[in-house]
Amino acid sequence: MPTWTRTLREAGITEPDLRTAYSQQRTFVRRFRGAEYLTVRLLLPAYLHPPVIAGVAFMHETDERVDTGTREARAQALESWASATHAALDGGTASDATLGALADATGRYPRLRHYVEAFLRGARHEVDYTGFDTEDGLQSYVDSYSLPAFMLLACLLERRDTTRDDVFVRRCRDLIEAMQRIDFLDDLAEDAGEGRVGIPGKDLERHGLSVEVLRNPTDDVRARLGRLVLEQAELARPRLSASRQLADLVQPRTRPFVTALLQVQDLRLRAVSRKGGGLADGGARPSVPALLGVLARQYGAVRRTKRTTG
Repeated sequence: MPTWTRTLREAGITEPDLRTAYSQQRTFVRRFRGAEYLTVRLLLPAYLHPPVIAGVAFMHETDERVDTGTREARAQALESWASATHAALDGGTASDATLGALADATGRYPRLRHYVEAFLRGARHEVDYTGFDTEDGLQSYVDSYSLPAFMLLACLLERRDTTRDDVFVRRCRDLIEAMQRIDFLDDLAEDAGEGRVGIPGKDLERHGLSVEVLRNPTDDVRARLGRLVLEQAELARPRLSASRQLADLVQPRTRPFVTALLQVQDLRLRAVSRKGGGLADGGARPSVPALLGVLARQYGAVRRTKRTTG
């Protein structure tokens, strides 16, 4: 793993204020997404670390602003944040280091701005989010919010010698739908405590479940939830399978990172499937040895690539 100073140099970031802004985002991301930060640092080429970290920090900061307070307060916070973001991207003075780093990253990677704009538009869905009544509501949420959020990272990895941008985005869409479904299952107990879950209400009703009964689960509730979990896992599995094509659509030097991401989602899907109705009591985690095995194998792939390419 290169030092952070060398990483910034390889990314062409030399201006002191920018180096400080990116370094602050690095500290921020390392604190709230430690495992993901380590994966980026180990498996992606160094020149991509700063823009990836800038995008992830911006996504998290946006989520924080639209997740707290009344619906009116969150809507106002999003409007103010979107205005500040647009001003920074248009060349104005960034209101904080997060936007300063993001503005620099979009200057270096112009495609990133499209997804910043789409993500900010989609964040209105998060402001209004109270769960979903139907599968259509979940699909709309994935299209409008989850996919643009994921593309803040993914657009930096795509091969630029391909004319198959539409295929790349579709496979990203497959992956983020699978990831979102896994997240909704894994977070079920916590979300129920907050009065909303990511499984559509019609699906809950079909199994005789509700947010209220999930808050205080009985053995019967866990049994019914177990059947629903298997059903939801079956919806995620083909999307995850289709997304494996991404490994052939990204830059070769980013393939170990994408492969690791895909394999970790496989482990997560297996974990929530195994826990089944027990998800009413808390989330499921893949085994640490299995996760470390994924990281070790893909880090080996990075090292082999470096040796063969010099």
